[in-house]
Amino acid sequence: MGYPNDLLSSRSIIEHGKYALIAPEGLVNNVVPGFENCRVSILASPKMGASFVDYVITMHEGGKNSEGFGGQADVETFVYVIEGAIKASADEQAFTLEESGYLYCPPGTKMYLENIGDTDSKLFLYKKKYRPLEGKKPWVVSNHANKIEYANYDDMHNVNLKDLLPTDLDFDMNFHILSFDPAACHPFIETHVQEHGAYLLSGEGMYNLDNKWVPVKKGDYIFMGPYVHQAAYAVGRENLTYVYSKDCNRDEEL
Repeated sequence: MGYPNDLLSSRSIIEHGKYALIAPEGLVNNVVPGFENCRVSILASPKMGASFVDYVITMHEGGKNSEGFGGQADVETFVYVIEGAIKASADEQAFTLEESGYLYCPPGTKMYLENIGDTDSKLFLYKKKYRPLEGKKPWVVSNHANKIEYANYDDMHNVNLKDLLPTDLDFDMNFHILSFDPAACHPFIETHVQEHGAYLLSGEGMYNLDNKWVPVKKGDYIFMGPYVHQAAYAVGRENLTYVYSKDCNRDEEL
């Protein structure tokens, strides 16, 4: 990396337990056992106040996780391909995933990842403890987001949404892609019990985090904790688009 060329500064903002904006230029490599020839950066985690762990991973040529990821009886996992091409396996099931491809593994199912190109592949990776519901059980899901049609978000034609996982009660979370046309915005500033981890795939915007407007752009990561004010405006010439997680389909415990 070498010597800095200017005064040290950062766009990142961390408010533990509430929200975070993590700019890519501040990320460091975290050594995670089992990941070989990969650069791994841990984003949100319980240390920040999240109930899940998010990662951004660059798999170099030959990169893989030969020991698997997840697989515990109470842990579910999800991977989304930001760029490149990988082989992703759910125990014995194997999938070839290119840009926008994804794989969900339910509790008890290990996820194996391997870069199959001669260039880097970039991944958004997630794990969380599953909240069981009597009579319900999730299953392996894989697809490419680019094959899913957008639906209007809250009846607005310039804001569009994709559900990447089934909305059945078997699943206690979902992943979505939300895309704002230039100048589009949320219909209101949201305040809710759910938390999010969002990776920005394209565009630029202004994001309201705890009633503070923060500039964001492609490559940024945003954590939004429960009850934190949140909303976005898209600015610039291309859509502001991000992939994000949301807990759902469960009541709150006392």
